[in-house]
Amino acid sequence: MTQRVALATVMDQLAIDAVITGYAVAVDDGAWSDYSALFTPDGRADYRGAGGVEGPAAEVTQWLADTMRLFSVRQHLIVNRRIGLQDLGGYPGDRAEVQADYLNPMRLADPATASGAAGSGDTAPDFVSGGRYAFELSRTEPGWRIRSVVVHEKWRRTPGRGPNPA
Repeated sequence: MTQRVALATVMDQLAIDAVITGYAVAVDDGAWSDYSALFTPDGRADYRGAGGVEGPAAEVTQWLADTMRLFSVRQHLIVNRRIGLQDLGGYPGDRAEVQADYLNPMRLADPATASGAAGSGDTAPDFVSGGRYAFELSRTEPGWRIRSVVVHEKWRRTPGRGPNPA
């Protein structure tokens, strides 16, 4: 591997990592246009492994927007990222696979408040889950984009209960 190819590989890995981080931030902040922009035009998302839906990213974005209203606070952390770049005989290709674990603590919206927003006196319960994402990405004209994401929830802790296997 030449120094130029090694540099290109590192640049791709950093760009892919930025997409994955952008994914978490968009979901946590409810920035649904940012979330949609992370996908290729034919991108898909599959949340069935966590009790959700599967389909084109545009449709899943609307489902997420509706579902995430249940949670006044979201902060999911994506860790242990393993990036596999397509290898074209020693040169990086235009496809990548990423496996990454997640920890997803959230606070259920307090129905007693009109907005459901968290406050200093918020007594709404927490909801926490963990699992693994499987991302497939493609290099596009504007940069790396998600072709598909599949969520594999491994566990969750719901209000008033201990850990539950997914």
